[in-house]
Amino acid sequence: MTEKPKKKLGLLPGGISGLVTAGILTSAAWILYSRRYIDHHAKVQGVLDAEQAFFEAPTAGKLRFFADKRSSGRPLVILHGIHAAAGAHDIAPIFNAFRSQRPVYALDLPGFGGSERSDRPYRPSMYQAALTEFIRGQLGEPADVVAQGLSAEFAALAAQANPEWIRSLVMISPTGFEMPRVGNLSEKIGKTNLTDFLYALMAVPLWSLPLFDILSSRPRLSLYYRKRFEADVPEELVSIAYASAHQAGAHFASIVFSSGRLSVHDVREKVYDTLTQPVLVVYDSEPDRSFDMLLSTTRAHPNWSVKRIRQSRGMPHFDRPGEFFHVLEDFLKAKDKRQG
Repeated sequence: MTEKPKKKLGLLPGGISGLVTAGILTSAAWILYSRRYIDHHAKVQGVLDAEQAFFEAPTAGKLRFFADKRSSGRPLVILHGIHAAAGAHDIAPIFNAFRSQRPVYALDLPGFGGSERSDRPYRPSMYQAALTEFIRGQLGEPADVVAQGLSAEFAALAAQANPEWIRSLVMISPTGFEMPRVGNLSEKIGKTNLTDFLYALMAVPLWSLPLFDILSSRPRLSLYYRKRFEADVPEELVSIAYASAHQAGAHFASIVFSSGRLSVHDVREKVYDTLTQPVLVVYDSEPDRSFDMLLSTTRAHPNWSVKRIRQSRGMPHFDRPGEFFHVLEDFLKAKDKRQG
């Protein structure tokens, strides 16, 4: 008489239960560790050796900026990109390179650096307002704007809505030039619903800060910068970024960004294509970024120009400063000559 094979299915639920229990215990331990042992009031030093001040923007709240106003000429406003530990430290070389040539301002955007980091609805419109209100209220005259990464979308929104305040726009490795995907309305609605779901999941107060602590850990920040540098990443940059990310409220805007809510829908067609100011795009290659539609955009608009700085990834002002500053200086001089 043959022996019936033993059933092993009974072990499966227990195994899954054990994994779930282990996952819950690990998550609980990390939440406790994050709240008790990670310093969220780190001291930030060495961002920029320049005058530091604050501007109270009607829409965007308190904005920190660095300024050097000793030179004359058209003001230059520089915007950092958006990531977990973004801030003026990411664009410091540009500020230092042009501070002897014209008034220069490095602006910390809402939710980043030393600007207000309260729990509020961060949206592209807030960043658009931050730039416009800062130029109008603090400078009181039109400015040239340099924007990195996703911030190029915000600057373009401001340039579109208030062209009288933004005379030219330089985009460094901007977003929004990927190949358009053909989809119906239901697919677009589904994407929006997914973004909303991700935000709702990530923003739960119990674990939002511990989750951000993982995203902004020193190893993760080092990896982020290594992917965007051809040369060695300055250790000081990582240290400043880490301290900047470990401030009270630093997770609020970053979680909105991580969920995808800060991107401008169809920005190329609805915003970029409408700009009338001189526009320069500087790019090479950057992880998770596409420039498939960049050349066709520049060919379609005579006010646009493009320069590829090879071996620079997303930080040409660090990797290839000589070439980058030469390109930027030539663009600004040519623009000033045309505009008188």
